[in-house]
Amino acid sequence: MNGSSKAAANSKYLLNTTTIFASMVHHCAATQSVTDIKRLHAHGITIGLLSYSSHLLSELTKSYALCGCTSNARKLFAQLPRRSLFLYNTMIRMYYQNNLSYNALRMFVEMLSLEHLLPDNYTYPFVFKACGDLLLVQTGILVHGQTFKLGYNFDSFVQNSLLAMYMNFGKTETAWRVFNLMREKTVVSWNTMINGCFQNGLANEALMVFDCMINKGVDPDCASLVSVLPACGYLKDLTLGRWIHKLVEENGLGSKISVMNSLVDMYAKCGSMDEARLVFDKMNLERDVVTWTAMINGYILNGNVRSALALTKQMQIEGVRPNSVTVASLLSACANLHFLKHGKSLHAWAMRGKLEPDVIVETALIDMYAKCNRVDLSCCVFGETSKKKTVPWNSIISGFVHNGLAREAIAHYRKMLMQEVKPNSATLNSLLPAYSVLADLQQARNVHTYLIRSGFLSNIESATGLIDVYAKCGNLESAHKVFNEVPYKDKDIVVWSVLIGSYGIHGHGKIAVSLFYQMLQSGIKPNDVTFTSVLQACSRSCLVDEGLSFLKLMLEDSQASPCADHYTCIVDLLGRAGRLREAYELIRTMPVEANYAVWGALLGSCVIHENVELGEIAASRLFKLEPENSGNYILMANIYTSAGRWKDAENLRLMMSEIGLRKNPAHSLIDVRNM
Repeated sequence: MNGSSKAAANSKYLLNTTTIFASMVHHCAATQSVTDIKRLHAHGITIGLLSYSSHLLSELTKSYALCGCTSNARKLFAQLPRRSLFLYNTMIRMYYQNNLSYNALRMFVEMLSLEHLLPDNYTYPFVFKACGDLLLVQTGILVHGQTFKLGYNFDSFVQNSLLAMYMNFGKTETAWRVFNLMREKTVVSWNTMINGCFQNGLANEALMVFDCMINKGVDPDCASLVSVLPACGYLKDLTLGRWIHKLVEENGLGSKISVMNSLVDMYAKCGSMDEARLVFDKMNLERDVVTWTAMINGYILNGNVRSALALTKQMQIEGVRPNSVTVASLLSACANLHFLKHGKSLHAWAMRGKLEPDVIVETALIDMYAKCNRVDLSCCVFGETSKKKTVPWNSIISGFVHNGLAREAIAHYRKMLMQEVKPNSATLNSLLPAYSVLADLQQARNVHTYLIRSGFLSNIESATGLIDVYAKCGNLESAHKVFNEVPYKDKDIVVWSVLIGSYGIHGHGKIAVSLFYQMLQSGIKPNDVTFTSVLQACSRSCLVDEGLSFLKLMLEDSQASPCADHYTCIVDLLGRAGRLREAYELIRTMPVEANYAVWGALLGSCVIHENVELGEIAASRLFKLEPENSGNYILMANIYTSAGRWKDAENLRLMMSEIGLRKNPAHSLIDVRNM
């Protein structure tokens, strides 16, 4: 064989080998087999094939990128003498999909620096997604302008990504402008608008977009339904939710687990647990952990914790492993109902599933133990956390406050700052009640200064908490000053209620009533708490006519039905004014069942006015409702003593001894600064 023939044979062999090698690389990339790609890579180096072919090096780079193997892809990419637009797009996509958005943008900038390459409609979508994730508003706007320059302003693929980016930025008006200018609105365009509106707190607008989409004759897909159903649940629009459920069945979309999970969640949020259960049971073996979690959350949301816990047992039997959201939801339910035993079982379940290190579970455990009055166990859980995240600190601070350990809460907040953990508004909202408990004016002023310096006072919840702190310290002037500094548009029902209640507690009933009417004039409707605050103010200041007018206002307003707390205030108001018979008649005719607080208010008034007859009626009810409350026996005995019925008073005290009740001794605290 002569030299030319040998060279031809070698070239043919090399060509065949290169073709086979490239085919195998393609196959490995398609099957997402990183191990096989690495083997081929090693084989290519061994036989010297990669040194001859930059094409194979490019194919290997692409394969590593498609498999998400960022380090290997980056190394090979750097070795390539010339890189194609397709390869740049693949690298940008790889970085974005592996949560390396900054790297994706750096790659984009590098590509722009090359004169022979221009981005195309496959480049921009991932660039816009990266900008959206990083909330780089100005960068996103600049790249948007570039798409106009290169003629991609009517490309639906690019425009859909733009919509998502602007929705991520919270710039819904800009997203609407882009949407309205689109020549071709695909189902993805509509879905992006529905989901974006809902994520930006515009649930009604999300439903409007969905309705418009249907009217335009666009057939919704699974993503459409998964986007719109949460809006139905949030707005409790059960009618639309049922219509969408019917649409799911008619279009044969019931096989998609994401759609069925969204239906379960929607029915649960709308309070229709029977319908949620029907969908859940119909799914049978297709249920995943999201399905179970949605159903469990639904029961908890609707106050049926026992059914939620029963479902947990069934979930375990069926071998479904819970996720951190499942466990955290159940722990929250146990916390609210003080189910310590169940909470401990869930703790063990989380440990077995290796979910305990998850910050959501850690926080829920700290909160559950604290609300079950086992703050010692909360401290044990907190001691195992990394202490680098803000949320567990917030939870332990809140736990101390819940258990009346205000000084410990403040001490932990100081430790948090010393460990350079950055507090957020939730931290301050957890901490401020501790200062309310201490009622120390100097500390209140200190924390006020800190809130101003740190910028947290601009948060309405923090401002409301500070108003309460000043009120508990008896400094209503400072409390009102903080209230006045809250922007008019930010004053919500909570901040008004706190200020009204503050004046009421300190006996300034007329000012509290005046503030209530100012609130009405500002367009804010009172809720149950507001009415309780103003009625208590009327009671403490003996403003009988005003109190009765507020009760009448509630009875006439279909959205504000008086509850037992409101009737307690009115009974106390009438009782303080000496109108005991009127108070008793109100109790007899009130539409809700009188609880211990209502009867207690009447008994307290009977003590003041020495009314034995009504006192006996109230006491007999209280002995049944609160058999272990020694205070009720003491009050009735005092009424007998005032009326000269010494024997009856002695009999009551003997009854207390037989039951084993003792009068709780009173105590006072004096706080001496720097002692």
